[in-house]
Amino acid sequence: MTNTTGRRVTANLSLTLDGRYNGPGGPGDLGAIVPYAMTETARRHLSRTHREATTVVLGRRNAEGFLGFWPTVAADDNADPRDRAYAKWLVEAEKVVFSRTLDEAPWERTRLVDAPAADVLTELKATGEGDILVNSSASVIKALLAADLLDRLYLMICPEISGGGERLFDDGLPASAWTLTHQEAGEKGELALVYDRAG
Repeated sequence: MTNTTGRRVTANLSLTLDGRYNGPGGPGDLGAIVPYAMTETARRHLSRTHREATTVVLGRRNAEGFLGFWPTVAADDNADPRDRAYAKWLVEAEKVVFSRTLDEAPWERTRLVDAPAADVLTELKATGEGDILVNSSASVIKALLAADLLDRLYLMICPEISGGGERLFDDGLPASAWTLTHQEAGEKGELALVYDRAG
């Protein structure tokens, strides 16, 4: 086992009641997620995700999508202060983006990687300080669940059943136990949950 600095690997993702992070229409089908993304509960939840994080890990699709949205929020004096704080953190944080196709980093302070997620995260844990947040990038989160490398899960549960789409928790994952360290219910029935590895 590699010596580590004590950095935690955390992951943030929104899921439907049937455990899906998109609908039957594919990656862009977020109809069961979007209505709950800007609630007061969701904003407080988002604020928690980056409070102790110094590094953000993204897949290519999220990196490109975030680049088109969050920098404008960071510069918007009229944006919700929590959204703006997150946006500024995202712009300024160290970013690691997984991609097989990008030739150059889409953001400042960004490193492109084309390697197994478990290897990259093990390397990140061995250096630096602060949490490492895998932010809404399901393919990376799934690889880290399979490698048993996640220390904390930030989950937003949206009160809809999508009936199709991709699931976060695949069969065959290593067994693990988790402790619920925070929970909050929103007015629309959404649940903000924080789970830490037990033991």
